[in-house]
Formats: sequence, structure tokens, C-alpha cells
Amino acid sequence: MNIRPVPFDHPDAVKLNDQVQAEYAVRYGDGGDETHLDPAMFAPPSGLYLIAYDDSESPVATGGWRSQETNPEGYLDGDAELKRMFVVPQARGLGLARRILAALEEDARAAGRLRMVLETGDKQPEAIALYASSGYELCPKFGYYRDSPLSRCFAKAL
Repeated sequence: MNIRPVPFDHPDAVKLNDQVQAEYAVRYGDGGDETHLDPAMFAPPSGLYLIAYDDSESPVATGGWRSQETNPEGYLDGDAELKRMFVVPQARGLGLARRILAALEEDARAAGRLRMVLETGDKQPEAIALYASSGYELCPKFGYYRDSPLSRCFAKAL
């Protein structure tokens, strides 16, 4: 597997984002994640977007982080927010999500971010298990879905 940075609006990123949105719709019965994301949010040094490619150069996993500061949605100064972690079904169980997560944490730490935060949903037990086993702990809710009863927010000091 080859993990490399790409712009958030790269065609492979768009393709994987469409797949994750479809999975959200199946799990939650709606149109997917409505959080506003702009490609500039993931541009270094205030963010990073990664895609893992298999040996045939097919995109199989993705994830990114974007800078956050104290704001009305509940973020704190120095936060790095994890977004769009996703592994295509045929590549699950290979440790790709864990590798991407570690790379994103390392990059956010090097960029001076103090804490990695993320929001997931209670219908994503695989994601919750990954984050819990990677040192993330439940934290006060933040972000677009902070008022949703399905939302679960986690944080980890960097």
C-alpha cells in the first residue's frame, strides 16, 4: 500500500467521498454527512488529506485533518479535526485506517496542533472501536452534529 497526500478535491478523493457518503446513507437512512468541507481546509500547513492506494493504484482508503480554533460549534484552540476516514469494503481489515490515522496524528502534531478531535456516529461501531483502541476518549460534543443523539465525539491529546 502506498499512502500519499492529495488535495481534497482530487478525483480519487471525490470518488472515495462519494462512497463514504453512500455508506452513511445506508447506515443512517439520510443523504450523508452535511458538514461543510472546503478543499482549502485540508491544505498544508493547516490540514492534510491522505489516500491509500493498492498495488494496482486503486484508491482504497482515505482520511484527513483540518485545523480548528475555539468557536461556537465547540472546538478549542489548537484542535485538529479528523474527517472522512474511510476504507473501501474489500480493503477492510488490513490496518489501513490505523496507518492513515497515525500519519494524520503525526502531521497534525508537527503542525503544532494540540489535540485531535473527531465526530462519528453510534451506527459506526468499527470506527468507535478503532478510535478507542488508538487512545481516543469521549469528549463534549462539537461540530455540525453536536446536537444529534446519534453523534459521538472523541478527542486525543497530541
